Amino acid sequence: VSNGGDAESGRELVELKVIWNKNKYDVKFCLDSTGAELKQKIHSLTGLPPAMQKVMFKGLLPEEKTLREIKVTNGAKIMVVGSTINDVLAVNTPKEAAQQEVKAEENKKEPLCRQKQHRKVLDKGKPDDVMPSVKGVQERLPTVPLSGMYNKSGGKVRLTFKLEQDQLWIGTKERTEKLPMGSIKNVVSEPIEGHEDYHMMAFQLGPTEASYYWVYWVPTQYVDAIKDTVLGKWQYF
Repeated sequence: VSNGGDAESGRELVELKVIWNKNKYDVKFCLDSTGAELKQKIHSLTGLPPAMQKVMFKGLLPEEKTLREIKVTNGAKIMVVGSTINDVLAVNTPKEAAQQEVKAEENKKEPLCRQKQHRKVLDKGKPDDVMPSVKGVQERLPTVPLSGMYNKSGGKVRLTFKLEQDQLWIGTKERTEKLPMGSIKNVVSEPIEGHEDYHMMAFQLGPTEASYYWVYWVPTQYVDAIKDTVLGKWQYF
């Protein structure tokens, strides 16, 4: 990837602000370059391998699309989240172990949506104002909060992904919890029986299952995007 020098002089450039770990980099980059090529550029600036980068511009940056296609304009802020390999190994090993334990526990149990604690919420039925679901499709996070869902006490809850701050905001009528993405140890989800186009989902906020924050009636098309955004794509490499 060129550094924005003479080799690119005949191509249309866009000026970006790349922000990583409180460091800011002013970058001129070709509008017709892809997200994957931008990751290579970020690697040359920060030393952060592309596989370890979570790059965000109005949601996770798609690697296969060009900056022009996703409507990047002059002065756009590109947020980068990620740690060096050593940092990730130190942080990520407990996270992976927690995921494996949760999976093992899930295999032993009956489906979550049949358990008594969840039935009392699910038996209220689908909320009237829940967002529509699209089966068999994976979509990026919408630019508006995900709303119209229930929490475990049956109250209305909305999820707002504040990518610039790397935070998840969980809002209820009473208050809004502002959680750093890195503090969420795991995300689990399961389709709701009889309504498989919606999931019940839990965010693990502490060391044990007792710390799960449950959200019901999450549209299925956003489930993978939520997990990727909260846990970071490098979780799966």
